Amino acid sequence: MTGRRLKTGLGWVAAALLVAGTLAAREEPPRPQFKYAAGTESLSQGCAGNLEVNSEGLTFKCNGGSVSAPYSSINLMQYRSDVSSKVRKMKVQWTARPDYMPPLFGSKRNRFFTVVFRSEGATRVLVLRVHPEAMRPYLAEIDLKAEKRVEVESYETY
Repeated sequence: MTGRRLKTGLGWVAAALLVAGTLAAREEPPRPQFKYAAGTESLSQGCAGNLEVNSEGLTFKCNGGSVSAPYSSINLMQYRSDVSSKVRKMKVQWTARPDYMPPLFGSKRNRFFTVVFRSEGATRVLVLRVHPEAMRPYLAEIDLKAEKRVEVESYETY
C-alpha cells in the first residue's frame, strides 16, 4: 500500500470509529415495561413508564408524572393475574378504579403488580400492569432491597 492509500484507509477507519462512538453515546431510555392500571395517584390510566428500584424505595415514572413509595411505608406488594379483592375493597380515594380484572382468556399468568403504601397520613395504592418476563428480575431485586416479600400467585414460578 502506498502512503496515500494508507492515510485514506486510516482516515476512513477513524471516521467509522467516530460515528460508532457517537451512536453508542446516544443511549436510548429503556422501553416502558409498566402501565398504570389503577390506583390513587393522579396519573392517567394506561400511562406507560418504568419502575426504578433503589436503596430507599420504588419509583414509577411515566410521561404523566411519577410516584415514589419508600420501603418503610409499604404495607403490601402483590404480583397476581388480577387485582385481589382485598385491594379492590380498600376504602381509599381511587383515581382509577381497579374493577374486577379477570385473567385474560382464563390465562394463569400474573400481570398486575400492586403496591399499597402510606404517604402523608393516607393509604395509597399503585397498580401496574406488567408481563411476567419483564417482572422476573424486579422480584428478586425488590426482595433484596426492600427486605420484604412480594406476594406472588403460586402457580407461576419465577
